[in-house]
Amino acid sequence: MLHWAVYAILLLLCLAGIFITLMGLPGLWVMVLATLLYAWYTSFQHISLWTLVTLIAIATVAELIEFLAGSAGAKKAGGSRRAAWGALIGGLVGALVLTIPVPIIGTTIGLCIGVFVGALIGEMSVRDDAAHSIRVGIAATKARIYAIVIKLLFSIAMLAIIAFKAAP
Repeated sequence: MLHWAVYAILLLLCLAGIFITLMGLPGLWVMVLATLLYAWYTSFQHISLWTLVTLIAIATVAELIEFLAGSAGAKKAGGSRRAAWGALIGGLVGALVLTIPVPIIGTTIGLCIGVFVGALIGEMSVRDDAAHSIRVGIAATKARIYAIVIKLLFSIAMLAIIAFKAAP
């Protein structure tokens, strides 16, 4: 009976991790940590080391995709290296400074604004073509939004793995 209660707590922590991910915070790592604690608590009876390694690999790939997406979007739209760096730096600054007080997605909105502005400024510093710079900023922002959706899908896959493997 106690194992089922701990399992339920694990699943609730994983769901919280998904919501934390939507806020632009490291929710995937909350899921990994909760699973590690559950594995330790159950003496690795349900969760193996390989399952933990798999979860860490999934989380790492998802974080890399999200981190690099804005830069890749800017470059794909014909943006310069400065636009790619601007999208990357703008996303980080936007997530920290431009977060708006909207539950769950406020940080994501700030991050996307930062990606757009960073890519736009980066491209404007190379080319004096406002229309092109706006296209680059929009492409960088769209790529970052796609990456957030991909990261959300990765978190759901992690939840499915954890729910299946950890069941008592």
